[in-house]
Amino acid sequence: MFKSFFPDPKIFFSSAILWAIIAFLIWNYFGSNLSALISLGPLIAIAPTEAKPNPFFSAEKVFLYQYIILAGYLFCIPWYFYKRTKWFWWSVVGSVTILEIIYFNVQIGAWLNNWYGGFYNTIQQALTEPNSVDSKDFYGPIWTVAYVLIPNITVLVLNAFFTSHYLFRWRRAMSGYYLAHWPVMRKVEGSSQRIQEDIQRFVRIVEGLATAFIGSLMTLIVFLPLLFALSQNITELPFFGAVNGSLVWVALVSAAFGTVLLALVGIKLPGLEFENQKVEAAFRKELVYGEDKEERAQPLTLQELFGGVQVNYYRIYLHYLYFNIARYSYLQVANFVPLIAMGPSILTGALTLGLFQQINNAFSQVEDSFKFLASSWTLIIDLISVYKRLRLFEKSVPRNAQMAYDMDDPVFLNSDKS
Repeated sequence: MFKSFFPDPKIFFSSAILWAIIAFLIWNYFGSNLSALISLGPLIAIAPTEAKPNPFFSAEKVFLYQYIILAGYLFCIPWYFYKRTKWFWWSVVGSVTILEIIYFNVQIGAWLNNWYGGFYNTIQQALTEPNSVDSKDFYGPIWTVAYVLIPNITVLVLNAFFTSHYLFRWRRAMSGYYLAHWPVMRKVEGSSQRIQEDIQRFVRIVEGLATAFIGSLMTLIVFLPLLFALSQNITELPFFGAVNGSLVWVALVSAAFGTVLLALVGIKLPGLEFENQKVEAAFRKELVYGEDKEERAQPLTLQELFGGVQVNYYRIYLHYLYFNIARYSYLQVANFVPLIAMGPSILTGALTLGLFQQINNAFSQVEDSFKFLASSWTLIIDLISVYKRLRLFEKSVPRNAQMAYDMDDPVFLNSDKS
């Protein structure tokens, strides 16, 4: 599933984590020294002004973005020389590119969170003191946001286009790997479904979950310190009083509760999804045989096979009934958690509208990142069932068999002769 696309997956992913840690340490201990030597900030940064004290491209931010780009693509260089496969530019360079864009999108979210404070304070002043805010002070920040978001939207659209091609290349690599062993694999139950449907679902779900997970980690790295600092404005929590970094703990406890709850309630669903694909495959297979042979796909046979599909679906619907009760109840209650936590501070007037918006947005970012597993549980269930089927499929491949990395690979083209 991975080695058909990524070079030596165990080493590749382990080295990626190690490199990220090294890059983080270098930034913390030597970042200021490196900035003095190689930063492009003095050349392209926007200088802060009284009207715009925190420009998006400040000198510090320019070097941060520059460092992230350098660290990401420097990681690719050793892999160009070590076990480079046909898919290097997609699996290695493409993966880094997608993660870089995710990081910059998180940075834009952090900048927007800071922008909310000033803009909503302006709204509060305009509402409480009529005619006290000049139109340029209201519309000016909106134009500033447009200058940042329009390029960002363009990049996100291009990234979605790029990601679609990335996923199809991964699917092609996996298909070439499996089809090279088709003479053996064709004997596995539902083999055509594994090739045609499960590979497509696997790469789509893994990419979606992986980018969401990395995005959640990056969001925590950026927003956790921000939320901790903003929590100093919260005078006390209901029932607990004053707590240092209060909202960080509230977000963590809320997300942990939801994750454990949904994991326990949905523990049977992956097995049911796995069984569902088996009965669907048996029904589909009989229909395919019936296209060419009149004696197949007879009414009684189809009635029996579809009965198995029906029984399994009814069982799934029953289990999803109580799972969705828990899921939607938790997600709805979680929306009110920050309001309850900020209640005493709101009632005592300790927060301005701008500060409230900043805290509420930062809390949502942190809590959503903490509850990644809870929010993604249905996708994780699908992934587990697909992984089980593909893993069972892979067991039919001889351990020391040659690998085909694509459908124009000689190993694949000569597979019918083996």
